Amino acid sequence: MVPFLNHTVPATQWLREYSLGTLQRDLLAAVVVTIMLIPQSLAYALLAGVPAEVGLYASIAPLMVYALFGSSRTLSVGPVAVASLMSATALSQVAAQNTADYLLAATLLALLSGLFLLLLGVLRLGFLANFLSHPVISGFITASGILIAFSQLKHLTGVTAQGDSLPELLLSMLAGAESINPYSLLLGAAVIIFLIWSRGAAARFLQYFSLSENTAAMLVKAAPIIGVIATILIASGWDLEGKGVKLVGAIPSGLPQLVWPSFTLELIQQLLMPAIMISIIGYVESISVGKTLAVRRRQKIDMNRELIGLGAANLASGFSGGFPVTGGFSRSVVNFDAGAETQMASVFTAFGIALAAMFLTPFLYYLPKATLAATIIVAVLSLVDFSILKKTWHYAPRDFVAVLTTIVVTLLFGVEAGVSCGVLASIVLFLYRTSRPHIAEVGLVEGTEHFRNIQRHQVHTLPQILSIRMDESLMFSNAAFLEDRMYADIAGTPEVRHVILVCSAVNEIDWSALETLESINARLRAAGIYFHLSEVKGPVMDALSRSGFVQRLSGEIFFTQYQAFTTLSETLGSGPPAQWENR
Repeated sequence: MVPFLNHTVPATQWLREYSLGTLQRDLLAAVVVTIMLIPQSLAYALLAGVPAEVGLYASIAPLMVYALFGSSRTLSVGPVAVASLMSATALSQVAAQNTADYLLAATLLALLSGLFLLLLGVLRLGFLANFLSHPVISGFITASGILIAFSQLKHLTGVTAQGDSLPELLLSMLAGAESINPYSLLLGAAVIIFLIWSRGAAARFLQYFSLSENTAAMLVKAAPIIGVIATILIASGWDLEGKGVKLVGAIPSGLPQLVWPSFTLELIQQLLMPAIMISIIGYVESISVGKTLAVRRRQKIDMNRELIGLGAANLASGFSGGFPVTGGFSRSVVNFDAGAETQMASVFTAFGIALAAMFLTPFLYYLPKATLAATIIVAVLSLVDFSILKKTWHYAPRDFVAVLTTIVVTLLFGVEAGVSCGVLASIVLFLYRTSRPHIAEVGLVEGTEHFRNIQRHQVHTLPQILSIRMDESLMFSNAAFLEDRMYADIAGTPEVRHVILVCSAVNEIDWSALETLESINARLRAAGIYFHLSEVKGPVMDALSRSGFVQRLSGEIFFTQYQAFTTLSETLGSGPPAQWENR
């Protein structure tokens, strides 16, 4: 029963070790994260196009549920920028904002995301995240950060604008430029400047007052809540609502109600693909953060357990009136740096946000939307990373093209087209690389038993022996490439009598590749050329033996390439290594 509980509910592992000291550290971290999450939750609700209280709801139940089922001890789950933007894009296609249908669709989006993630977790398909190219995902997140920032300019300026792509947003903003509210713009700009300053110089400024570096860093995390309080006081004291500044307005007090929403099949069909896309991007972002933090404490996270934890968190969000959630970078790092040791910190954070939802909402009436927009803009600035273009340009031009394409498509056509392009680019890159693996003709390095690429090293070769090294598993996607390369090399060297396929990097040979090897063997036999294998790994050798290929092979299978080369050279009467040809 204990192993079953440890696997099903990872929280049981750290609960058994829980101590008073851990409680104190988790509680302190929860206080810091709660202060940060209150304005952030409100801001991401604004980004997703749902009422402010929904952002709070999405930061209560998901945190508690993930604490039970997630494998990371410090990941903090809730609304995040990219998922909120993708949610807004999907929801705007099926309902109008500020309507009951829009809220219903938001909860359905969370439920569909949760069910999809749970399905992947139950089927243990967490490894699929590895097929998404990291540079492509970085490009998508960079472009999404730009879109998010531009989408918040309407709240920053008080202009009525809309659009899902950069051209649409810019044209919409230009069309409404005459209606810019100077008070809203000034207030939002002031908050942006304050938040940027707090991230940079504030910690050093606070240390002048004899505060420790850690204490100063903790106080800096409270900068967003300071901006919220200050702008609420300004908006209420100077009647900014009367001057046209848009406020959050009345927010219902209380906890979210657990409901079982009713949906139509048509709505499910409309939101299914967006939910899958949000789930994929959210999971990749979450697993990246979780792995990074786990390594810093020499812990480990289970990719399949993360799917179940995030899936359960999204179900909890949907059933409590929220929208899609995932593990957030900024909140998780703050949670980690604040000293959180277990997911009990997230449970305490959920209680803190629940208290805010019950008692603090009346004070948020005068909160300007420009403040929340400024909070979002500063938060997403860290997502924009154009250095990935320079890095991929110098390291792998193919990755550069994929990243650039993803960024351009996302900016010009929106996040749905961008994420589709990103996923497609990742798959295409993977297939291209596996279909054109590195293949090298190798020769013997003088004075050793090692064989290296003849294009890179001074090596010994014999014209009668062609040694080909395949640096990839043999599969249906690359078998023809190997066959073409081998025949081309043979055609260029008429003296060849023996061909050795060096299998040191071959971990698997699938059925299609086996048929290709059978064809190569038969064709070489007909040409009077022997086909040999060397350095075949155990599992591959077992598979070849079961298929009968070993018995049909015209040549031999050698334990090492050195053994193959020396044995065949002796049969050719080529003399000692000193007489072999240098290449």
